Amino acid sequence: MAQEDSLRERLIDVGVDVVMTDGIAALGLREIARRAGVSHGAPRRYFATHHELLSAIARRGFADLGARFEVATAAVAAPRRRLEALARTYVGYALEHRGMFELMFRHDLLDSGPHASPGPRLRESTLPLFETIVALIAECRAERESAHRGGGRDTARGDDAAPPPAVTAAALWSNLHGIAQLWVWDSLQLALDTPSAEAAPDGGRLELLVTAALDAHIGPATTSPAAA
Repeated sequence: MAQEDSLRERLIDVGVDVVMTDGIAALGLREIARRAGVSHGAPRRYFATHHELLSAIARRGFADLGARFEVATAAVAAPRRRLEALARTYVGYALEHRGMFELMFRHDLLDSGPHASPGPRLRESTLPLFETIVALIAECRAERESAHRGGGRDTARGDDAAPPPAVTAAALWSNLHGIAQLWVWDSLQLALDTPSAEAAPDGGRLELLVTAALDAHIGPATTSPAAA
């Protein structure tokens, strides 16, 4: 049993390496088996379908992204700064590991009903990310409300009129995902390469886009001690 588990993990390891180096188009069962040094039929003994193997590889991507979030936010206390770190990490991962990012959000894998495996669906791997964003947005609102009250400002028309944190989190996530995807396609570079656009290197423009997304959904960063 241990040997079987070891070979199963080896096939996933090889699949991760394939998608990282050669992209999603190279993720065939034969190619994975060849690089793993096993027979072409070996993967079928551990994964009932090709989709099941691809989902296992994509889960590694979500695990890797989650670990990067932990590292990026480990020394950050303020919720706004944690969201900023998470946003930069998310977009950065998409640009650094394009093949894996594409695989992680393939609709046929996320909506895996026709190809269901005994384990949890791939879509459930996105829940920790989403729940983290929701919690941080709720913290940002509480912090902003506290700061406004401390300054004697009326918040009745502020965050009370905002959509629920889950809705804002979904909108922010969509915004960040769109930035990442459109940047990969060079669409945003084209849109920003105009006389009216603010001149900045690519990295600077990407940072401006991420900051603009955060400002649009949770408001501009404050300069209060609580936001430091």
